[in-house]
Amino acid sequence: MNASTGLLAPFTTAHALQQSAFVHFDGALHASFGTADFTSAVALVVAMGREADAMNHHPDVRLGYGSVDVVLTSHDAGGVTARDVTLATRIDELAEQQGATVATLQPTRCDIAIDCIDADAIRPFWAAALDYEEVTSDDGIELVDPRGRDPKVWFQHMEISRAGRNRIHLDIYVPTDDAEDRVQTIVEAGGTLLTDEHAPDWWVLADVEGNELCVCTSAF
Repeated sequence: MNASTGLLAPFTTAHALQQSAFVHFDGALHASFGTADFTSAVALVVAMGREADAMNHHPDVRLGYGSVDVVLTSHDAGGVTARDVTLATRIDELAEQQGATVATLQPTRCDIAIDCIDADAIRPFWAAALDYEEVTSDDGIELVDPRGRDPKVWFQHMEISRAGRNRIHLDIYVPTDDAEDRVQTIVEAGGTLLTDEHAPDWWVLADVEGNELCVCTSAF
């Protein structure tokens, strides 16, 4: 736990979420529920809304036919806090009361990394092509979808151009507990593990033609 902000890391929330539908991943708690039909999905959202209003702490919700996806994070703190864990516990209870089932799909995030000599020279091209916006992070200037839907693009500085390998690769972020299984699944699908020297932060793999991707984990 970060005492100055109240932020909780995944290892801190692991016990509280052990029996929960929620997974702590990428600075938020994620859960997906299945319901009998659209009406029952709406009813679950309404019940969640009442609880959220009572706590004055509101989740991001995606509603579909027979499905409800929930993301909890404390935007003012920049990650997961005790408020999120408390609301997650209450949402678990509401889902059980309404007969909702827990979906087994785990949350993932995909980023696009571009190897380059001069990021400033090529960034405007990609921003214009994708209709993205520039944001500054700890890793430098990145491009993000202002609609919040499509993958982030970041630029990896290279001193010498890599002519013999792909210059654009995907970073696939998965929960830490699922990372090794995802790596093994990729290998079984024909992939090659190029290196695990940075594990458990990331693994580098390639398909049969040498196109690379990284399976990554998030610390928060």
